Amino acid sequence: MRIAYVCADPGIPVFGSKGASVHVQEVLRVLLRSGHEVDLFCRRTGGEPPAALAAAIDERQLRVHAAERISDSDAARREEKLIAADAELAAVIAAKHAVRGYDVVYERYALFSTAGTTVARAAGVPSILEVNAPLPLEQARHRRLVRADVADQVARTVLADATAVICVSDAVAAWARTLVPASRVHVEPNGVDPERFREVARSQERFTVGFVGTLKPWHGTDALVDAVRLLDRPETRLVIVGDGPERDALAQQAREAGVDVEFAGAMDPVDVPGRLAQFDVAVAPYPAHGDTYFSPLKVLEYMAAGVTVVASRVGQIPELVDHGRTGILVPGSDPRALADALDALAADPAQRARLGSAARADVMRHRTWTDVVERSFAAADLALRVPEGAVQ
Repeated sequence: MRIAYVCADPGIPVFGSKGASVHVQEVLRVLLRSGHEVDLFCRRTGGEPPAALAAAIDERQLRVHAAERISDSDAARREEKLIAADAELAAVIAAKHAVRGYDVVYERYALFSTAGTTVARAAGVPSILEVNAPLPLEQARHRRLVRADVADQVARTVLADATAVICVSDAVAAWARTLVPASRVHVEPNGVDPERFREVARSQERFTVGFVGTLKPWHGTDALVDAVRLLDRPETRLVIVGDGPERDALAQQAREAGVDVEFAGAMDPVDVPGRLAQFDVAVAPYPAHGDTYFSPLKVLEYMAAGVTVVASRVGQIPELVDHGRTGILVPGSDPRALADALDALAADPAQRARLGSAARADVMRHRTWTDVVERSFAAADLALRVPEGAVQ
C-alpha cells in the first residue's frame, strides 16, 4: 500500500525525543517493516531522523514533506495562522495523492487540522484518525485556546469523516463518542517495540529509582522527590531522565530535601533502554486529580524493559498494570504511599524480579506496536499484512 501519514501538530517534532514523537516514529516503523510506502506530512521534523527511518528515506520508501512551521508568541495570531495553513497542507496532500495514489490516509488528530481526512474523503479512500487527547479541552486547560469554535468544529469534522477513529484510552473514547457514533470509535492504547527493549540483570549496589518523561506539572515528579525524601534508605539514588519547565523547581526541591538526584536531561529514544536497564524501580507518579485521558508510553516502556513499575492508580494505568502481578499501583499525589511501595521493593529484590519479568511478558504478548497498528488498520477493514518473520 501507499500510505499518507499526516501529523499537522506544530508541537510534535516527528523525529524528536518526546513521547508523541516516539509514537509517530513507532507507527512509521511498523508501516515500513510491513513493506508499505509512506509519505509523511508534518509541520516539524525536530532534526535528523532515527537510523531506521533515515534508511527508509534513502531508499525512497519513506518520503518526508515538511510544511512551513507555524510559530507566533501571540496565541490568537498563531491560531489564525494554523487555521489558514491547514488548507495549504490539504492542497499539498491532494497534489501528492494525484501523483502517488494513496490507498489510505493515517492522520494523527491535531487541534486545527482536517487536512488528511478532508483529502481522503474527497478522494474516496479510507482514513484512520488516531486520537491521543480531547485537544480542545486540553488546550483550554493547560495553555490558551482563543478559537474554541474552530477547534470544536475541527473535532466534529475529522471524527465524522474518518473511516475509523482510534483512541488511546477509554477516557478519550468517551469524549469521541459524544461527537460520533460509538460504533466508529475504537480503543487502542500505546505499544512498545520489543527490539528496543531487552530484559537485563540489574546488579548495581545502590537502590536506583528512575523516571523518564517531560518535566511538566501533570507528571507528578514533585511527589516522587517527596517520596524519596520520606524513604528511610540513604543508599537510594533518584535518576530523572527528561527536561522541561519543572526542572529548576525540582532541583531546588531535591536540594532542600537532601535527596540524591541525577538529572540526566532529555535523551534520544535510542538511548532510553540503556538507562532503564540501570533502574531497580521506574515510577510514573501521576497526580490524583490531573488529566486521565492519556495512555502513558513511559509505563509500557518500563514494562518492556523488565524494570519494576510503580505507578499512580489513575486513568488508563490500571488497564495496563495488574497490581501485584505486573507492577505496583499507588494513589496519585500521595508521597507517603509511594515511599512505602518503594521501601517494600527495596527490601525484596526477588519480588522486583518477578514483577519485572511478568510485566515484560505481558506487553510482549499483547502490546507491541505491530499489534497496535494491525488492530488499528483492521478497525478500518484494512489488512496491514506484516510479513511473517518481520521484526515486530
